[in-house]
Amino acid sequence: MPTFVYMTRCDGCGECVDICPSDIMHIDRTYRRAYNMEPNFCWECYSCVKACPQHAIDVRGYADFAPLGHSVRVLREEDKGTVSWKIRYRDGRIKEFMFPIRTTPWGSIKGPAEYAVPDPKGLNSVLLAHEPEALMVGSLPTLTAMKKE
Repeated sequence: MPTFVYMTRCDGCGECVDICPSDIMHIDRTYRRAYNMEPNFCWECYSCVKACPQHAIDVRGYADFAPLGHSVRVLREEDKGTVSWKIRYRDGRIKEFMFPIRTTPWGSIKGPAEYAVPDPKGLNSVLLAHEPEALMVGSLPTLTAMKKE
């Protein structure tokens, strides 16, 4: 379900532009409002929906999910730590879903410069840099090389 912006609610803050992984959310230079420039390239991650402080971004439902004449409302409630979806069908039925917000707070993830320089011996390892310490696990399973006979 690709996203779209209610221009009357958008204040042009750019939160959606900053968080969009597919770089399709842009700010209109004339009106200073956000818009989805390529809805067909939307990853449907809804990061922009969750990040919008004005609740100006909604989604268009696919016909197999919510037939024509429906409306889908997404509400992010940071104080409750939830994202709610409300679908109203043409016949008046309403379905509501609520999920916890699982995104990490902005700035809470360590940047690359904050890690120690990787050991050059690690180039021959199957592990990524700083694994398993950065994953906060004791150890990771590794594959052993099989010899051909």
